[in-house]
Amino acid sequence: MSVANVTDSTFEQEVLKADIPVLVDFWAPWCGPCKNVAPVVEELSKEYEGRLKVVKLNTDENPKTSKLYKIRGIPSLFLFKAGQVIEEVVGAVPKVALADKINKHV
Repeated sequence: MSVANVTDSTFEQEVLKADIPVLVDFWAPWCGPCKNVAPVVEELSKEYEGRLKVVKLNTDENPKTSKLYKIRGIPSLFLFKAGQVIEEVVGAVPKVALADKINKHV
């Protein structure tokens, strides 16, 4: 399963109404650390397939959702469960740090 892109218009359906936890990668194309964390996010989507949905949201193209969740630094990785933010990680962090947060909820 590859990482899907979500937008302001699809965020509610794809993330807030999802049946399983969702990891959202808030990113932008010009962001170096975002490019560094992208392969990690891709690996996590494969490792947690069926237990965790992983999506990306381009903050430049989707200002409404970015503003709603007060995204000030990117990459920002938010873990949602039942429509609520349950974990937040700002910055490019090691895979093990993200996995630790995910494992508490899946």
